[in-house]
Amino acid sequence: MASFWSPGILLVLLLAFLLKTLPLVILAKSNVYIVYMGDKIHDEPELVQQSHHELLSDIVGSIEAAKESILYSYKHGFSGFAAVLTSSQAKLIADFPGVVGVVRNRILSSHTTRSWDFLHIKPQVVGGILSKGHSGAGSVIGVMDTGVWPESESFRDEGMSEVPSRWRGICQEGEGFNRSHCNRKIIGARWYIKGYEAEFGKLNVSDGVEFLSPRDAVGHGTHTSSTATGGLVENASFMGLAQGLARGGAPSAWLAVYKVCWATGACAEADLLAAFDDAIFDGVDVLSVSIGSPPPLATYVEDAIAIGSFHAVAKGISVICSAGNSGPYPQTVINTAPWIVTVAASTIDRAFPTMITLGNNQTIVGQALFTGKNADTFHPIVYGEHIVADNSYEDSARSCDSGSLNATLARGKVILCFESRSQRSNIVARRTVLDVKGVGLIFAQFPTKDVTLSLDIPSIQVDLAIGTYLLTYMEASRNPVVKFSFTKTVIGQQISPEIAFFSSRGPT
Repeated sequence: MASFWSPGILLVLLLAFLLKTLPLVILAKSNVYIVYMGDKIHDEPELVQQSHHELLSDIVGSIEAAKESILYSYKHGFSGFAAVLTSSQAKLIADFPGVVGVVRNRILSSHTTRSWDFLHIKPQVVGGILSKGHSGAGSVIGVMDTGVWPESESFRDEGMSEVPSRWRGICQEGEGFNRSHCNRKIIGARWYIKGYEAEFGKLNVSDGVEFLSPRDAVGHGTHTSSTATGGLVENASFMGLAQGLARGGAPSAWLAVYKVCWATGACAEADLLAAFDDAIFDGVDVLSVSIGSPPPLATYVEDAIAIGSFHAVAKGISVICSAGNSGPYPQTVINTAPWIVTVAASTIDRAFPTMITLGNNQTIVGQALFTGKNADTFHPIVYGEHIVADNSYEDSARSCDSGSLNATLARGKVILCFESRSQRSNIVARRTVLDVKGVGLIFAQFPTKDVTLSLDIPSIQVDLAIGTYLLTYMEASRNPVVKFSFTKTVIGQQISPEIAFFSSRGPT
């Protein structure tokens, strides 16, 4: 088992700059409870499972009824089980000897080419952390998330060594995923849905947006997996932007996938604990868990991530969790158990400047991810406040709030909007402009390094000073027009790192 502070493990701790969480917690309506019993009292998993059946049979009346009620027996890394119980049964079993606690099954939610170079994590640096850690070779990194897209180039197994003999994991098959999708890179893949379906019923996969298998339907798990262990992919880019060498922090490490979250955004704690239990048994060295719930935080004995990670760390496994995406507000950090390495998101020194040319040939610069249509063509520009809809208010139109713009006056034009106290989202503003057939958006806001994707119309973010300068030009011109240039990628000119605006803050 790898030690906590080995160089290979330290590589993965740098996921602090990239892991993300969308915090959401739902207290489900059905009666699925997690019965936590602490450390195992038997070394044989079968005896541990048998003890669960015997314990529950005293409540439900028979061993057969106990087996039917139990969704999972946690029997490898710790002892406990998830079962369908009534509230009165849960209260009774909570008082049994050996039961640490009984909690409801909560539903949690799942929370690049430049990053590692920015951190100076480079293979050519002699004596650097990457060379000292042998790029993670010999380590198994487990990722609990939405699964994996195995065809991604990041998971090719060229140059990977054989699967270690100590590895006890499996390649669990399912829809669109068979054993051939595992290789010498993806050495294990499991999926967990019993806790989810006990709460919400059978997951509908007929629409093709989810797979009952380790295959990733939404991309989040593929992203986090490639960030941790992705191999070298040359000339990677996003529609030509941020082009470079894409690689994970430990590109020579093996990857084990534990799919506990689904395309609906839900991750059941009962499933999560089952994944922790299996990961301990399988033999991972590191676990990456980009999942959480918002404050108020549960106590450690009521929090599945805290419980599972406690037993993983006790077995020598490093557990890395995301801090949350509830920033910039204080006291929003999650996954704060002292045995967890809790990581935030930060900026890097890469920017995406986008030139805006005015009708008087002056140019200003904003940020965007713009590679599409309407480039280098002048369009009339109007201020949102000046084209307010009849059933709205000037304050709402100023920030391009939903339904605030006059469709007749906005059609075919670029709209200038300023963020307000009640409407700070350029995503909302873009949707509003699209609804009225506008051809572009310039959104003036407090300075930020976050850039929002827009594939349909140019959506350029500027600071308030530039927005005010543009408004002055518009008021002085009889027919104000603007045109956009395609976004460029610039590195080394933006002050970094700093905590990203959205990243949760302490103190706890």
